[in-house]
Amino acid sequence: MVCGRCEMAVKSELKKMGFSIISIQLGEVEITTDLDESQSQMLSKNLNLLGFELLDDKGNKTVERIKNRIIDLVYYKTEQRKSNLSSYLADDLGQDYSTLSKLFSENEGTTIAHYFIVQKIERVKELLLYNEMTLSEIAIQLNYSNVAHLSNQFKKTTGYTPTQFKQLKDNTRKQIDGL
Repeated sequence: MVCGRCEMAVKSELKKMGFSIISIQLGEVEITTDLDESQSQMLSKNLNLLGFELLDDKGNKTVERIKNRIIDLVYYKTEQRKSNLSSYLADDLGQDYSTLSKLFSENEGTTIAHYFIVQKIERVKELLLYNEMTLSEIAIQLNYSNVAHLSNQFKKTTGYTPTQFKQLKDNTRKQIDGL
């Protein structure tokens, strides 16, 4: 789950199936009862129909938690971070960063740092299209050291400068769950 609507869809499905929810947040649901095999299969099938995946494997769950923390950082936390990404993830997930990094790379075929950059660039695209903030304001909100750093990373990732991107007629963005 990567947004509020995703949470609502999963919550609705769980309630339809008769489960009591303790908590639901990005990528994680806690219910009051343990699932038996048939319930797990039915829930997995119903979630797949909605475009979601039920994660049973501990490694997959950890990778999903990393992704959700990064999405949360990029899209919802606008205050300046006091620590770097590796420290933030290690502290938040209670695991050594090198372990998290290795697990993520093995499962996703890319590094945590690259995934983070791709998420940030997609957020920059979104904010550019809204045309409500200057590039300087966007750089500050996304914790870039300066506008030049943001512009260089944007060009390296997209092939366009932020200004060129804004001028494109087809400046489409990717869905957050497709990154």
